[in-house]
Amino acid sequence: MFTGIIEELGIVESLQKKGASAVLSVKAKKVVSDAVCGDSISINGVCLTVINNSAGLLKFDIQAETLKKTNIGNLKINNNVNLERALKVDQRLGGHFVTGHIDCISKIKRKQKIKGTVKIEFEIQPAFSKYIVQKGSIAVDGISLTVGEVFNNFFVVYLIPYTLTNTTLGFKKEADIVNIELDILVKNTDKLLSAKGKSSVTKGFLTEHGFI
Repeated sequence: MFTGIIEELGIVESLQKKGASAVLSVKAKKVVSDAVCGDSISINGVCLTVINNSAGLLKFDIQAETLKKTNIGNLKINNNVNLERALKVDQRLGGHFVTGHIDCISKIKRKQKIKGTVKIEFEIQPAFSKYIVQKGSIAVDGISLTVGEVFNNFFVVYLIPYTLTNTTLGFKKEADIVNIELDILVKNTDKLLSAKGKSSVTKGFLTEHGFI
């Protein structure tokens, strides 16, 4: 489990393909300080398991499914990636609950500067847009962001300078591919409400108790 608060930008050392799978090596400074084999680290929002930590270099096994359904397989040497260690029970939850399990990929439709902020539009399939809530949370390449606006086939976020400086979204361009993880609380609520006659949780119940 993660928060979507990026700790540092890592640098891709290599992505060695081995048949349908691969081994990813990433240079880092902060997250390597206490990482041991078996730890979970989010790379661009994808939960990966450390298989080696040596001299500031982290290595991860990448399965075929991950290469196929995330942007990890597109990484090149010297690319920056967003890094976050798994959430500790006693730390502040500054972002939102992020599992590291990617729902889909998205293409940046438009990126523009507007009065001290940057507006980015991300394409999204209608089947996924129903889980995106205006002013709600979403993880883009592992970054916890607040949704500005939602449309049928795209959504909008507005980025502050800190986010642009400290995450990969600062240098992402139009048509670049990013990983999307929808808010797990929204997905679970939708599942409960869809289970007609099988759950005591209803829209009326959620409204009565202040959830919606």
